[in-house]
Amino acid sequence: MKIQRVVLASRPGNDREPMAENFHLEHVTLSEEMTEGQILARTLFLSVDPYLRCRLNEDTGADYIQPWTISEVVDSGGIGVVEESRTTELVPGDLVISFNWPWQTKCILNGSSLKKLDPNLVDGHLSHFLGAVGLTGLTALLGIKEKGHLVSGANQTMVVSGAAGACGSLAGQIGNILGCSYIVGICGTDQKCAVLMSELGFHNALNYKEEGLAEKLRLCCPNGVDVYFDNVGGEISDTVINQMNPNSHIILCGQISQYNKDVPYPPPLCSRTEAFLRENNITRERFMVLNYTEQFDSCIAQLSQWMRTGKLKVKETIVYGLENTAGAFISMMTGGNIGKQIVQVSE
Repeated sequence: MKIQRVVLASRPGNDREPMAENFHLEHVTLSEEMTEGQILARTLFLSVDPYLRCRLNEDTGADYIQPWTISEVVDSGGIGVVEESRTTELVPGDLVISFNWPWQTKCILNGSSLKKLDPNLVDGHLSHFLGAVGLTGLTALLGIKEKGHLVSGANQTMVVSGAAGACGSLAGQIGNILGCSYIVGICGTDQKCAVLMSELGFHNALNYKEEGLAEKLRLCCPNGVDVYFDNVGGEISDTVINQMNPNSHIILCGQISQYNKDVPYPPPLCSRTEAFLRENNITRERFMVLNYTEQFDSCIAQLSQWMRTGKLKVKETIVYGLENTAGAFISMMTGGNIGKQIVQVSE
């Protein structure tokens, strides 16, 4: 069986941006024999996410993910359809998901590592299982619930950085649903700002590439910031943190601006910002969605209900073809997407 696959050709090295040359598209024969408990699946969708940048390094800097191996197939979240099965749990035609799906057009997988999907949960939009009704949505919802410390009726202001990305675009909406009275998004283009306010319910949006971010944030948040959903880190986060109120909370979701740098995770703050945190009793704890697996089923049901009733709007940037997966990843790392970046491998 002839297939295509993407392997890791090289590592970018520390303090360098990933390039197309780090990946290689191969045309090979899938010669592996299926054994009991395995299935043959055709890949439908793949997810590319910021945390994958860590897997390009020999040392990921994180204790919960493993680095990709040179000359071996890379993997990420993926959805496929079962074509052949050697397990009683899955039959041809079943839709399945894995968070370690190989970047291949077809693959043989252990049935026990897969979760069967119900397309009714997403009104048939299967790619949403990799975003709004998957780990991305769970990260936004559980991050706010567990680390945001929202108080009903407290007139709280939330700022979201990376607000037009996969997680940020959901986090702002969820903060609104859960009672935040004022939501401000920070992103990198005027077009993204317009989408946040006209389509996703953000009350204000700021383009960090324009001058005067600190002053603009001060003007649109005159009562300070109570909750900061941080997807970015770096100078943007320093700017937001220094306008946060005493006893406020940072949801440390991601640090995409720092992933190309040779720094530990979470990256250290500058000494001035660190001192500001201590003086104002501001919490900044690393958030790991995988620590809350017991809440996954109920939260997925909630996310699905919000999505199907129109409370939660989903934005996606979709590219087509396995050969474009590496390019989609590189584009996402430089802000080329609005919402979740998805690769559709087959119909």
